[in-house]
Amino acid sequence: MLPGVRLGIDVGKARVGVARSDPSGLLASPVETVTREGAVSRILGLAQEHGAVELVVGLPLSLSGAETASTADARAFAEDLASQGSLPVRLVDERLSTVSAQGILSAQGHSAKKQRAIVDQAAAVIILQHLLDSVRAHGGAPGELLNPTGSIDD
Repeated sequence: MLPGVRLGIDVGKARVGVARSDPSGLLASPVETVTREGAVSRILGLAQEHGAVELVVGLPLSLSGAETASTADARAFAEDLASQGSLPVRLVDERLSTVSAQGILSAQGHSAKKQRAIVDQAAAVIILQHLLDSVRAHGGAPGELLNPTGSIDD
């Protein structure tokens, strides 16, 4: 896997959380939460600003691994990113990332009201950190890779 900054993306109906990795691929950290409207453009701008080499989009599957309406929405969002930008986009399983993020934020003392502003970023951090940890442990990146034209590479 190429070294460099990656952006992690948690796609929601109203908001999209964004996280970034350090260039060595060890640690993910929150960047910002953007509104869904105009999110593709903002994320592509953030990718350029941070010198990203790849975009990592969480793929919300059901607990059984089946695809849902949210899965289709995240796929469509990832395809928009791939077709409008020049970076590869990787779809990775994000089951329970938002639930995990809410649990972590609650444990840190954030109220439910305060969580709304940052839970999407925290979920993006979890998605991206999962990818980084998997690469270190197994040598390969999980998920499906979309090429910059939006098609899935095998």
